[in-house]
Amino acid sequence: MVNRFFSGVPAIRRQRVLIRVMVFVLVTATYALAQQPSSQSSGQSSGQSSGQSSGNSPKTAQETSAKDQQGQSIPAPKTQPKPDESAAASAALLQINNALEGLAAKVCPAVVQIMVTAYGPLHEESRSQTALIVRHHAVGAGVIVDPTGYILTNAHVVENAQRIRVALPLPNDNGRTVASGKRHVLEARLIGVHKETDLALLKIDEKDLPTLPLLSQERPRVGQMVFAIGSPEGLQNSVTMGVVSAVARQADPDKPLTYIQTDAPINPGNSGGPLVDMNGSVLGINTFILSQGGGSEGLGFAIPARIVDFVYHQLRKYGHVHRVEIGAVAQEITPTLAEGLKLAQPWGVIIADVKPDGPAATAGLQVQDIVLRADDRRVETLPQLSSALYLHRLDKVLTLEILRGDQRKTLYVPAIEHRDQMDQLFDAADPEKSLVARIGVLAVDLSSELLQQLGPLRISSGVVVIGRAADLIMPDTGLQTGDVIHALNTIPIPDLAALRTAVRDLKTGDPVVIQVERSDGLTYLSFEME
Repeated sequence: MVNRFFSGVPAIRRQRVLIRVMVFVLVTATYALAQQPSSQSSGQSSGQSSGQSSGNSPKTAQETSAKDQQGQSIPAPKTQPKPDESAAASAALLQINNALEGLAAKVCPAVVQIMVTAYGPLHEESRSQTALIVRHHAVGAGVIVDPTGYILTNAHVVENAQRIRVALPLPNDNGRTVASGKRHVLEARLIGVHKETDLALLKIDEKDLPTLPLLSQERPRVGQMVFAIGSPEGLQNSVTMGVVSAVARQADPDKPLTYIQTDAPINPGNSGGPLVDMNGSVLGINTFILSQGGGSEGLGFAIPARIVDFVYHQLRKYGHVHRVEIGAVAQEITPTLAEGLKLAQPWGVIIADVKPDGPAATAGLQVQDIVLRADDRRVETLPQLSSALYLHRLDKVLTLEILRGDQRKTLYVPAIEHRDQMDQLFDAADPEKSLVARIGVLAVDLSSELLQQLGPLRISSGVVVIGRAADLIMPDTGLQTGDVIHALNTIPIPDLAALRTAVRDLKTGDPVVIQVERSDGLTYLSFEME
């Protein structure tokens, strides 16, 4: 019967369904126990009350001797009622229910719905539709991390966004459908994006907002009860429950980032919402699922709060993320590698290269050293080392415990800041000279030196966007860091002066079309001037 019912269903889903059925049966049984009367019935059948035997049941010695001297039957003593065990079970269920309701009431006001308008290619259904570019509407979730309006979400939620709006939850809506006219919807500005961790920071003009703390100190535990809040399929502030399935799951072998795995149901629209513990603290930001059918199959993943906290402060301060490097290259040890190099152990992380005159070389780190610990964190895999470097503060020395041959050594490596070319340009730029206020970007001329750094371009002249101004009231241009502006409304833009002149002549409500070049080629961005 079970096999027929589950025919064609993946094994992982069969397990989840069976577990949920078992939980339902246990809860139902507990509830039924709570409804039973506490004492047994003292009534007896009419045959028994008249002293006659029922059927062929033999009489006990007590029944036989329970007669007075005249032969009259003496009633047997009544059964004493058992202690009321159901009251404790009912009280426990009520306590759990109240705790869950209180948690939802505490967390949901700080979780917002994010509505994005973007342009992108239509899904190819026939050859005739391959080149069609259409407007897309996407919905995700976000968590308020500062009462002045800073909101964290996923980078993929706001990717290529032309317009970003944030819907704040209404007080005491309790998950009910809210009329569109009553919704509190605000325009949002994109402060910064970090695609490597899939995080983005937004800003809305609001004050005294409820927030959720990022739990960056304590680590999640396998089996810990968690709750996912988001807008699956656009259903704002939906709450689901589950447990932590794994605390350091590496989803992509080629990327060092590890995730919290949970079986709490996560569906499209949950992206960017928080994964919280029983205290309402954020354990992570929900980011993706593994699914064969497109919906939740109990394989959800969240970015750990420690990473989220680090990226948040970096994006808020710089608009991008500054990372730590030590001037060394590491890789994981395989049994074949260990055998060929005659290493002391067939697992762990080995130093494959040390940059001459870099911090690691100065500290004495050598090729074939095996890293055992970094900043008191045990290192057995490459993601663990990458995580330790990622979270290391620039103002502190990195402590490495290594194994060299059969000897353990402790090295103190001064960390330096790693920044890509766009970050260096942004930090070196003079805001007064590079700001184009009417479109809210910082830009520089495309010099020959910068052209060499960016690589070959289709058009060798233009203006490079190096950042966006977060505190200006500006139109949603869609411009991103690294975009090369070549033209505005058919007017060629060879330099920053030409861009400023073209923008200055625009009036409120004028249509604006900007031709930009990105890594994947030329494209147009269109908007109305504000």
